[in-house]
Amino acid sequence: MVDTSGEWILSRTGIEERRIASDDEPPSLMCREAGLKAMEMAGVKPEEIDFILVGTVTPDYRVPSQATVVQDKLGLHNAAGMDLVAACAGFLYGLATADAFIKIGRYKKILVIGVEKLSSITDYTDRNTCVLFGDAAGAAVVEATTEDRGIMATYLKSDGRYTKLLWIPEGGAAKPFQNIENGKGDIFLHMNGKEVFKHAVREMESASRIVLKQAGISSDQVRWLIPHQANLRIMESTANRLGVPMERVYLNIAKYGNTSAASVPLALDEAFREGKIKEGDYILMTAFGGGLTWASALVKW
Repeated sequence: MVDTSGEWILSRTGIEERRIASDDEPPSLMCREAGLKAMEMAGVKPEEIDFILVGTVTPDYRVPSQATVVQDKLGLHNAAGMDLVAACAGFLYGLATADAFIKIGRYKKILVIGVEKLSSITDYTDRNTCVLFGDAAGAAVVEATTEDRGIMATYLKSDGRYTKLLWIPEGGAAKPFQNIENGKGDIFLHMNGKEVFKHAVREMESASRIVLKQAGISSDQVRWLIPHQANLRIMESTANRLGVPMERVYLNIAKYGNTSAASVPLALDEAFREGKIKEGDYILMTAFGGGLTWASALVKW
């Protein structure tokens, strides 16, 4: 579709393959599958979930929220639901929100989901973006504990001055579909890759150092760094700045590409199911996305 090759893509991004959802597989269906697996792992019944947080920029509909659609598909009828639009940082925004709600005693068991069907907003004639993105969902159940483990620290930040470095220009209320001439509006994702790269490395390092400081942990104590799987070079640069060797950085970008809000929970789940994460391990997660938004979280397993 564009002038590129597998070798060119792999050398610049680390991506070898991706998953693309079918036309009849909406994000809510991916959320359902991920949510069921998370609840099964946690030993939690649907009626126990009292809050649903979904991070996404590709919901099934503009109205209602993705969380309410997922609520229906999972039968979580005792829960409230809310979406978080933080692009690739969406899951970590959800994790931090869940942490805060549980700490104040408002909710007890929260389902946090990151999901994207990026194929629905990708221009497959744009070589700068079409080689990067895949579709996926990941989920986690968050609940209180009295043990010495769990979410140790979180940090969220954004900077709207750089909105146009990664955005979709048309199709929102500022320039709605009905005002787009000839049905050829600019409704696909645009990205200034070089500028995003610079901001991503700097801010993911900064956010990571902040949560490490909050928790009183050094980077040497981090067993796994799980960064947003955006680009292999970004992850290598971030790890190098933090002083975390690549053998302690979990990577699955080669299989899935950039799945935005789904990438961190997808990697976390795979690392755990592969037996790489052990009790007592410190897991540092960090992500950066459109907005611009970025976030980090430190978890003791």
